[in-house]
Amino acid sequence: MSTKKDNFQLSDKKLMKLAISLAENQKYFTGTNPSVGCVITRNNKIISYGVTGKNGRPHAEINAINKNKSKDLYNSSMYVSLEPCTHYGKTPPCTNTLIKKKFKKVFFSHTDEDKRTKNTAKNILEKHKINVKNNFINNKTKKLYFEYDFIRKNNFPYVIGKLAISQNNRIYRDKTPISNFYSKDITHILRYRCQALLTSYVTINNDNPELTCRLNGLEKCSPTIVIIDKDLKVKSSSKIFKNKDLKKIIFSKSNNKDKIKKLRHTNTEIFNIRTLGKEFDLKYVLSTLHKKNLHQVLIECGPTLLENFINNGLVNEFYLFKSNKSIKIKDTIYVKKLLKILNTNYKKNKINTFIDKDKLTCFN
Repeated sequence: MSTKKDNFQLSDKKLMKLAISLAENQKYFTGTNPSVGCVITRNNKIISYGVTGKNGRPHAEINAINKNKSKDLYNSSMYVSLEPCTHYGKTPPCTNTLIKKKFKKVFFSHTDEDKRTKNTAKNILEKHKINVKNNFINNKTKKLYFEYDFIRKNNFPYVIGKLAISQNNRIYRDKTPISNFYSKDITHILRYRCQALLTSYVTINNDNPELTCRLNGLEKCSPTIVIIDKDLKVKSSSKIFKNKDLKKIIFSKSNNKDKIKKLRHTNTEIFNIRTLGKEFDLKYVLSTLHKKNLHQVLIECGPTLLENFINNGLVNEFYLFKSNKSIKIKDTIYVKKLLKILNTNYKKNKINTFIDKDKLTCFN
């Protein structure tokens, strides 16, 4: 037999699940800020809701408060998927607004790993006589904020690798496609999901790709293109340099001033690349990208550079597209070594089969 207390707790859980659902729907549309969902109630009725704005602002709490037509939020309750911020950045702390609006209760599901806010909201709000329930059904938000937590804890990008191979574990040396259109759509989704796409000058010169997100409605979500090119051999006539709206970064050791000057006129930044012995310092590359607020990085390149990233423990998850068709050995590369590394260093998380029996295996 249910009691009034049980019904109240059940209602809280439903409202928090709604806030989490709002956050999930907005995920990857909020720039480097986490996607947050917020629901406001009074007298057991929903009076407003909000999500993090595009590119991360306004925050969900502020959007929900501003959406409330009555503006009177005295004794209201708020359900928010992530701990409200307590620090001054480009905007004042959300906790300041909650205090000013005299909320009665605040429930949040997940602790913010941003060290400026982490585990501070509860004490601040309680000092102003606001009842706070933290870590509320946080099993639902661990997955939602997994990438964000990694980035905040490590001050380092979350890195995704991808590769398409044939049934006989080969790739073409040229740009001949292997995967089907379903796989291509997933590639575009990954591009939209990441702020940076890292590749090599070899891939640019051989394939002359556009490297943009070409899904309807998401064309403006193309990532910054990052090129590893020690001797600045990339062809300045490539498609990516003709697209001046597309931001580019090149890591190089070249002193070719004329070419550097020419490339800089194509919305391209040049950084000096460090080396560790004969190898590139890939960790330095990723750290530099993080400092430029490029927090999610997709690697699209050949197997050699991919192996280097994986062997250095720098790839968080990997998407392997495998065609149902074998290809001839001539003018192809065998990727047995890369597959062995993947199977040794990662666990298979999910396997999907598409039309024509092409497979997508996710490793993490």
